[in-house]
Amino acid sequence: MFYREAGQFKTRYAADQAIFPIAEDRWCVIAFVLFAYLGVPLFAEEYLLQAILIPVLTFSLAAVGLNILTGYCGQLSLGTGGFMATGAIACYKLMVAFPDMNILIVFILSGLITAGVGLIFGIPSLRIKGFYLAVATLAAQFFLSWLYNKIAWFVNYTPSGTITAPPRHMFGIQITGPAATAEARYIFLLTLVIVLALLAKNLVRGPVGRAWMAIRDMDIAAELIGFRPFQTKLLAFSVSSFYIGIAGALTFSMWLGSVETAEAFDINVSFQVLFMIIIGGLGSMLGSFLGAAFILLTPIILTNVMVQGMGFQAVTAKHFEIIFFGSLIIFFLIVEPLGLARLWQIIKEKLRQWPFPY
Repeated sequence: MFYREAGQFKTRYAADQAIFPIAEDRWCVIAFVLFAYLGVPLFAEEYLLQAILIPVLTFSLAAVGLNILTGYCGQLSLGTGGFMATGAIACYKLMVAFPDMNILIVFILSGLITAGVGLIFGIPSLRIKGFYLAVATLAAQFFLSWLYNKIAWFVNYTPSGTITAPPRHMFGIQITGPAATAEARYIFLLTLVIVLALLAKNLVRGPVGRAWMAIRDMDIAAELIGFRPFQTKLLAFSVSSFYIGIAGALTFSMWLGSVETAEAFDINVSFQVLFMIIIGGLGSMLGSFLGAAFILLTPIILTNVMVQGMGFQAVTAKHFEIIFFGSLIIFFLIVEPLGLARLWQIIKEKLRQWPFPY
């Protein structure tokens, strides 16, 4: 009875096309954002911020980028880890070469550099698709990992091959480096992710998003009615790589601080982000966040329950985690291909009908 859109009349096109047209949805989102800004930094411990919330935000952004390419445009990619490594390397080189450059500009330039790399590796999508495109992007993953590990210039000739984020400030507050507090990094990261997610949401709701979905559903028919597959697919690869590159830069500078790109952004990261959008929901911005939170939180919960609660060894818990995720992906692909986002839509539909059965 409380979740109703009856009586909420729209008198403007802008109100009718709003992201949250129902007032209750807007109130819930505003309350959630206020809690994320005010409640979490006040009451959350450093472990919760550093080990859970910050990686959830960074991988949510990577999942948004992959969802643009795979969920909206229908181009399967297994090179997410390599593109995240590109963003991390670009961020490191820019921070070292230009110490006075604003950190926000560094992240944007890192995304643009990654978008250029993604544009190059997106060219095969013009001739191949499906499994063959996945293999081509997998080759991009291995090539980029080999390149950054083989050429010492990318890591400024450090013998260990490890890159470390220098300290940087925003509005006088240090947000990168060892002295940066978890609260400062979390607030900056939360703001950036919200802004980029809103931009992506408006992008997929506009003409560009409709072109992507037309190519995804039937590329030949889309070409016949006037869409250009060449520009549309390459634009999807560029925008997706832009988001993934920023996610890699944020993972390197705001979360890990010091990484070896060949290990921190390996093929496992590519599969992990792909599982996020499969479980969260293909073609859904909300699904990107739900999938990232689920994939990152479930291993922590399983480890605590099995190791501390039930007395299993950590190795056994790790093996069970792999079995659990594999079974879960098969379950979602068979029972609910649209993932957790679709389950949330079903819950909202039930709330709109409650207490009546239909």
